[in-house]
Amino acid sequence: MMNYKLHTPEGVRDLLPEECAKKKEIEKRIECVLNRYGYYNVETPTFEYYDVFLEKKGDIHQKHIYKFSDREGDILALRPDMTPPIARIGATAFKEEKKPIRLCYFGNAFRYNESLQGKTREFSQAGVELLGINSDEADGEVIALAINSLLAAGLNDFQIDLGQVEFFKGILQEAGLNEEEGEELRQLIENKDFIGVEEFVEQFQLNSNLKELFLDIPKLCGQIDIIEKTKARTENIRAKKALEKLENVYSFLCDYGIEKYVSFDLGMVNRINYYTGIIFRGYTFGTGSSILDGGRYDKLLGEFGHDCPAVGFGIMTDQLINAINRQKIEIPVWKVDTLLVYNKEGRKQALMTADILRREGMYIENSLLDGDIEANKEYAKAKNIDGILYFVDNKNIELINLRTNNTVKTTVDLLLEGSEGREEN
Repeated sequence: MMNYKLHTPEGVRDLLPEECAKKKEIEKRIECVLNRYGYYNVETPTFEYYDVFLEKKGDIHQKHIYKFSDREGDILALRPDMTPPIARIGATAFKEEKKPIRLCYFGNAFRYNESLQGKTREFSQAGVELLGINSDEADGEVIALAINSLLAAGLNDFQIDLGQVEFFKGILQEAGLNEEEGEELRQLIENKDFIGVEEFVEQFQLNSNLKELFLDIPKLCGQIDIIEKTKARTENIRAKKALEKLENVYSFLCDYGIEKYVSFDLGMVNRINYYTGIIFRGYTFGTGSSILDGGRYDKLLGEFGHDCPAVGFGIMTDQLINAINRQKIEIPVWKVDTLLVYNKEGRKQALMTADILRREGMYIENSLLDGDIEANKEYAKAKNIDGILYFVDNKNIELINLRTNNTVKTTVDLLLEGSEGREEN
């Protein structure tokens, strides 16, 4: 029988020091980019009222949400996604604020995935929401921010695919398909069921050009020229306008100088009832799914009682880290560089001196093995600590380099003189 005290539940895991430090470093890099673009951090509760995550507010099936009741009988839920709580904040706390509002977040979300397939049931997200502006320039800013966040995290080889849900809705309108028929066709296209798509469109009296367009939707991907070619294949004003908006967003991304990371995928037809305009995903090799998802969702805040346009994205932090690891990208992280060792007579001076050096940026661990220098050397080598600062007494110290096995004898005054010089420089 399994001892549950010694294990974590299926779908969750521990992060040990090295991996945790790498994650914190990557998040810090991303946060720096978001803040410098003017996005302010917010935090939302880990659990909320279940109503926040009702199906109409997203595309997460209710069976994937962890639900429980409090003592008052209210149904609560662990957040399965970060965006609805941010929308709630935008519709309440920022309802009267001057727009636009730029918010960013870092946190964990929870979903009960029956078939894990490499996914976890607790996962980290980082992202932004730009509230109050519906424009191609706002879309361009958010996509540029997504690209620069991935670059800051250490990735160089990745791609952001842009799509437009209004394009697909436009050609559905041109074909005269109702909502139910459009959803059936959408699922066939999303599943890359080309035979199913062909059989489906044959049921309707569509002209040959429109039939071919539906069949070709999964193939309508590539560089900017695919937009102009596709515009010539439809007469629907709604679809043409959607394609023009993609061209406008691309022009902004060219002005940012980051167009080499951008491509187009007009077959991106998932979540068309959630997103209302541009939609985008980020991909890189070394992971089986997207590392970033985003788009425009102008109706979401209305679900919380405040109509307000919005666009944003979320980075799947765990997927991003997996990709960085598989691509063997080095992410320097902090580590203890010095072990502080002292005898009783040097203790006070040692502790005071170590704090001075810590304030200068050194990572110093206090030894708890008394003054046995050989035992401390053995410990430091086992912990990959490169040096020992050994206080023989309250005046004399030894600097022991464990890489070279060299020892330099000096005094506290001389050590701190060097320290003061570094501070002045």
